[in-house]
Amino acid sequence: MQAILKKHRFSVENWRKMGEFGIFPSDARLELIEGEVIDMSPIGSLHGSQLKRLTHWFKLRTGEETIISVQDPLRLGDFSEPQPDLMLLRPRDDFYAQEHPTPKDVLLLVEVADSTLERDRDIKMPLYARYGVAESWLLNLQEACIEVYTNPSSQGYADRHIARKGEELSLSLLPNLRVMVGDILA
Repeated sequence: MQAILKKHRFSVENWRKMGEFGIFPSDARLELIEGEVIDMSPIGSLHGSQLKRLTHWFKLRTGEETIISVQDPLRLGDFSEPQPDLMLLRPRDDFYAQEHPTPKDVLLLVEVADSTLERDRDIKMPLYARYGVAESWLLNLQEACIEVYTNPSSQGYADRHIARKGEELSLSLLPNLRVMVGDILA
């Protein structure tokens, strides 16, 4: 008889308690995806530069309309708390002090991908869709484009559009904000 291995999935509650008790090294870059603790890749200089460019661009253009969240947790149900590279969040007076944002708070989610492209596309984008993040962008640094994902469902995003330099984008939840791809993609 062959033994069946069963994985133990950590809940967000377990995950937070482990953090409080210092289970992981303080400098560890980790996130919780579907109950599994995942190591995050180190941030390279191109990735970091692109994230700074995005943050600066959105800060200048959204002002008080959004809270810009950089590599902070997003609560997705009971078993996932990823840390997207950038989120534009609905403004709240407490700046999310009482709880991490959830999909209803996200106006735009952005992952910057170079070495993490396949993982971000195949694991994180479907995860964001399942939990109802309205619009997610994957800044594909390998191919110098933005993959725009909209119309989420439990099956994934129904729509995917590849945007390249020279193209203008508008956000589904911030329709007055126009984004020239070349302005934000290095």
